[in-house]
Amino acid sequence: MAGSEVRFRDRQEAGRALAEAVAALDLVRPVVLGLPRGGVPVAAEVAAALDAPLEVVVARKVGMPGRPEYAIGAVSEGSGAVVLHHDPGELALTDHDLDRAVEDAADEARRRVERYRAGLPLPALTGRTAVVVDDGLATGATAEAALGAVRARGADEVILAVPVGSPGTVARLTAAGVRVVCLSTPSGFTAVGLWYDDFTQTTDAEVLALLGR
Repeated sequence: MAGSEVRFRDRQEAGRALAEAVAALDLVRPVVLGLPRGGVPVAAEVAAALDAPLEVVVARKVGMPGRPEYAIGAVSEGSGAVVLHHDPGELALTDHDLDRAVEDAADEARRRVERYRAGLPLPALTGRTAVVVDDGLATGATAEAALGAVRARGADEVILAVPVGSPGTVARLTAAGVRVVCLSTPSGFTAVGLWYDDFTQTTDAEVLALLGR
């Protein structure tokens, strides 16, 4: 639905709307994996609607050295696969700078796996359809890293589901063979949070409560 524009009250409302679209796919043995933190409240609604297990898959953005808020890529848990959306040479980064930025992101991914799954690896997904959920899709680097981690666990099929996303990113991932479910692709997309009335940061306590539920 390129160019469609839908606003959401909060992540829970977005999750319920997304759940309707995902449920219509009639998936075989689905398991829902939310990207912490903000993707988990959305994923919880999808998992409830599908009567499917809820899990987390951890991927962390790789920040630009000296400008950590600027993402140059992402790294996943497990194998630590790295997705870069910029050539290090274009950013004037040395190999040392890039390695340090990737390792910082990988360290945070490991901390989150410890926090949310007591350090255990993702469960085996052989014979399952994995639905990877986030609260939105901007550059797509974090989602791509997460998809790599899920595929490595043997999922028969992997679907990326988000309430809102950049039209260009959705088109790029779709062209690369990713099955994407995205409810809203605003032509004026600049940031995920602008399409939510309430985009309050999700806490670790909320993530753990949803996983426990």
